[in-house]
Amino acid sequence: MQTFSVHPRELALSVWRNRSLIRLSVRREVLGRYRGSFLGIFWSFFNPLLMLAVYTLVFSGLLKARWHAGSDSKTEFALVLFAGLMLFNLFAECINRAPGLILGNPNYVKKVVFPLEILPWISLGSALFHGAVSLLVWLIAYCIFFGVPHATVVLLPLVLIPFILFTMGLSWALASLGVFLRDVAQVIGILTTVLMFLSPVFYPATTLPEKYRPLLYLNPLTPVIESARDVLYWGRLPSFEMLGVYLLISALIAWVGFAWFQKTRTGFADVL
Repeated sequence: MQTFSVHPRELALSVWRNRSLIRLSVRREVLGRYRGSFLGIFWSFFNPLLMLAVYTLVFSGLLKARWHAGSDSKTEFALVLFAGLMLFNLFAECINRAPGLILGNPNYVKKVVFPLEILPWISLGSALFHGAVSLLVWLIAYCIFFGVPHATVVLLPLVLIPFILFTMGLSWALASLGVFLRDVAQVIGILTTVLMFLSPVFYPATTLPEKYRPLLYLNPLTPVIESARDVLYWGRLPSFEMLGVYLLISALIAWVGFAWFQKTRTGFADVL
């Protein structure tokens, strides 16, 4: 029986060895999503623009929500909300697709010698593309209404790196579990919806009473969303100590998810 390395070094080497395949697959994934539509890939630009407008109308216009007391700016509310929503959408797209990655590609398992461990990377690449387009929409809107963005914007990759490792670890684990437990996809769809409202996407963490606020920070999305807003909109430096701890934990989760995937992949063909 073929064995697959679970060494942490293999996690990085696999990406490097298959970088061309990942790049081509991501490109095909992105273009294939809009194939046959009249506007094609331009939908990737219009979707976040429409989403930004709808959330602004509903939460700021109809519900009169404000990000903090004393502010009456609908534009501020929309941009702060959307900054957090971009991070959550990146996470949700990867996690919701993860349980079906192997199930949706049975030929890669049975008939083709294919590095299955890169499928979550391809899913992440597609999500990052759409996230980058959303960020571009956000930056254009910020420039129009507020001028030049804060210099702290360049620190966004420092926030994203541990977040990506965390997301990849869960994606590998769920991609494997989805093969053996077909209900995983349904459960994850429900959990991500619940998680959206348990994360400070539509409200600031400070809206919770101080004694309950630590519970919100048990949510692994909370520090990332708050840090992204700090560097994008508020112009504040993120907590580097927090990001360091988050990076160590995320790296461990990424390796555990990868190791689980490598250990269980020999059984994929039998189940499919």
